[in-house]
Amino acid sequence: MTTTMKRITAAVLATTLVVALSGCSNWSKRDRNTAIGAGAGAIGGSVLTHGSALGTLGGAAVGGVIGHQVN
Repeated sequence: MTTTMKRITAAVLATTLVVALSGCSNWSKRDRNTAIGAGAGAIGGSVLTHGSALGTLGGAAVGGVIGHQVN
């Protein structure tokens, strides 16, 4: 996959995440932080591991845990 395709994929994923989270306005602050952390972690894990599925899932898990702990 070329660098341009990876950037486009990351942008589409981020946009999808923002749109999906906008429909979750009745969530508690902790739930929103968890989802945002998981999304950001997935993007970060994917970028750092050059698109590895394991890196993406690991990043989502770590990001979700961190997001859950943030007040």
